[in-house]
Amino acid sequence: MNFLKKPINILCLFLIIWFLCYSYLSSFSNFIVDTILNLESGRHFTEAFRFFIFEVPKVFLLLILIILVVGIIRTYFSAEKTKEILKGKPLFIGNIMAAFLGIVTPFCSCSAIPLFLGFIEAGIPIGITFSFLIAAPMINEVAIVLLIGLFGWEVTLIYIFTGLAIAITSGWLIGVFKLEKYVEDWVFQVKSGSILDDNQKISFNERIAQGITAVKDIVGKIWIYIVLGIAVGSGAHGYVPEDFLSNLMGKAHWYSVPLAILIGVPLYSNAAGIIPIVSVLIEKGVTIGTALAFMMSVIGLSLPEVIILKKVLKIQLIAIFVVIVAIGIIIIGYLLNFIY
Repeated sequence: MNFLKKPINILCLFLIIWFLCYSYLSSFSNFIVDTILNLESGRHFTEAFRFFIFEVPKVFLLLILIILVVGIIRTYFSAEKTKEILKGKPLFIGNIMAAFLGIVTPFCSCSAIPLFLGFIEAGIPIGITFSFLIAAPMINEVAIVLLIGLFGWEVTLIYIFTGLAIAITSGWLIGVFKLEKYVEDWVFQVKSGSILDDNQKISFNERIAQGITAVKDIVGKIWIYIVLGIAVGSGAHGYVPEDFLSNLMGKAHWYSVPLAILIGVPLYSNAAGIIPIVSVLIEKGVTIGTALAFMMSVIGLSLPEVIILKKVLKIQLIAIFVVIVAIGIIIIGYLLNFIY
């Protein structure tokens, strides 16, 4: 069909189908559980399965839509263009810009070394570089989609703004302390290879095609984490007693936020794997500040990222980075627990 040969037509058809699927998702999942399978309502397994069969398609629908939109937006950005935007910017203003750019650019902790090298070579101050590196994995479209789907807009906006606050403040402090001496000497001697042509003009249809490619690439890489994360969350939803986690990490315990961070740092997961678990933590009585502190520590202070950064940073700067970000997460956790 000629109609489906144009990406813009595919996009319009997709949006119609997406809206219909999302509108009837709850009815469809209840129909499967209550009518087709005829499971007894209220049982642990039934409610765990109901949670799973509703959350998996909901998360994937939201994920596909947002990745498509962000994938199109990302065609207007590249690593070189990002570096040019940040180059020469004063401290703090540069930290703010870097943190916001981290949200819309396609980088994660696995990209830490090449990004760090590219930013340093472009003359971008180390503090601004850190604001970008903290924000990029912590606040991305996957995290935003899952948070919206599982918590709603209020918690999502809280997470975005507190994540930005941590990225901006941490990068600014690292810049103020002038910690370039703790970067490995060879980093400043690296010269990058050829630079891609950022001035190449592409049509909007081509941008849509690249957005579709981004959906295939990202969903193809993380779908298993989403399914496993929701499966763990479903089990906890159906079987974990209501007061177990609230007694361990509830608001009454002063140590709940630091404990959540200590548990989170050694773990390795992306947003797709950890957010469904965080959703159940909150459902079971863990306060929002403690739960989001746990999530931030897993995504923003993971042990694998620290190991990766060891290749370009001396241990002193890594320690300062971890301490500053951890203190920021603790403050945010206690503040949210106080407010909510």
